[in-house]
Amino acid sequence: MGKLLEINNVSKFYGAYKALNDISISIDRGSIYGLLGPNGAGKTTLIRIINQITMPDSGSVILDGEPLRPVHIRDIGYLPEERGLYKTMKVGEQALYLAQLKGLSKNEAKQRLKYWFDRLDIGDWWNKNIQELSKGMAQKIQFVVTVLHSPKLLIFDEPFSGFDPINANLIKDEILQLREEGATIIFSTHRMESVEEMCDHIALIHKSNKILDGKLIDIKRAHKSNTFEIGLATENKDLTSAKLSEKYTLSKASFKSIYDELQFRIQIPENITPNQLIQELTSMGRLTHFVEVIPSANDIFIQNIQNN
Repeated sequence: MGKLLEINNVSKFYGAYKALNDISISIDRGSIYGLLGPNGAGKTTLIRIINQITMPDSGSVILDGEPLRPVHIRDIGYLPEERGLYKTMKVGEQALYLAQLKGLSKNEAKQRLKYWFDRLDIGDWWNKNIQELSKGMAQKIQFVVTVLHSPKLLIFDEPFSGFDPINANLIKDEILQLREEGATIIFSTHRMESVEEMCDHIALIHKSNKILDGKLIDIKRAHKSNTFEIGLATENKDLTSAKLSEKYTLSKASFKSIYDELQFRIQIPENITPNQLIQELTSMGRLTHFVEVIPSANDIFIQNIQNN
């Protein structure tokens, strides 16, 4: 597959403030890479460096095997969190103008715009002024302009902000389709459910430092705590829970009684296997539910930010 983007030991200062501290990440070709972190972590600074809006004070950026240069701007599509369209221009006029800035001829731009306007069912917006559009409608136009020139690298910063659920799902599907067609995508968002649905890899930046990086599935496995959700039908709920509490850590917040069934979370020590736990539970009653708790991207985000 190979790497499309390599960021090597990048640091950036604004006066005495260090916005990025020796950041290194590499992004596989054809992947969706989640760039995560709380507000002020340094994500926007890194995105600006990739887009050559600002330059690093040290380190290097390699795009498709070459040191990043101004000519590479045509290989990148960037949808910023802060949208920016000229409100008094007509939709079609502005889309054509922005497409030509990306190196497309006028005729090619018209053909590609027609394809995307038809695809997103917005063909009747061509002669509208931008100021006539809702925030979500304007975001669709910016999405089209971002992807129109088929760049190697797409950077989406909070792409679903302002969309209703139907249009957010529409744009999500378009992003996934672009990945299927070969695009490499950096996806920056605070919506952890979107990270779960879309990202292959993630990096977490906090206080200008990278504190987590890797395949999402591997990171989730590394954050498992040997905890299981359990349902157990038993005749004596109080006695059963007391016996289990003597040996294991029970999560009482999720402890429920439904008829003769106990529902709870249990954490087991490393020297006990899930099979051993199952044998013990079945000696106490009828096991109705047994699922390992895998931490969500949101759980991992909160845990790592609080601990760093």
